[in-house]
Amino acid sequence: MLKMKTACETCHKKTPSAGLAYICSFECTFCESCTQSTHKGVCPNCSGELLLRPKRTRSPVAVASEQVKHKLSNVFSSKSK
Repeated sequence: MLKMKTACETCHKKTPSAGLAYICSFECTFCESCTQSTHKGVCPNCSGELLLRPKRTRSPVAVASEQVKHKLSNVFSSKSK
């Protein structure tokens, strides 16, 4: 699961989980302005490509809870067969 850091590593501007941000494969996080003008789409830490970070539309707790419920229902439905 992505860490979804809350601020740009260069200018410290907020990058909310449902907002626009760019990340590299190591999850370094940057705002759009720093990505395009300062770093030109290349991570200054690892030289990797900076890509749009996926937006998180649900909380990690809600997703995990749903996954556990699904797995438990599968366990109990397979035992009743």
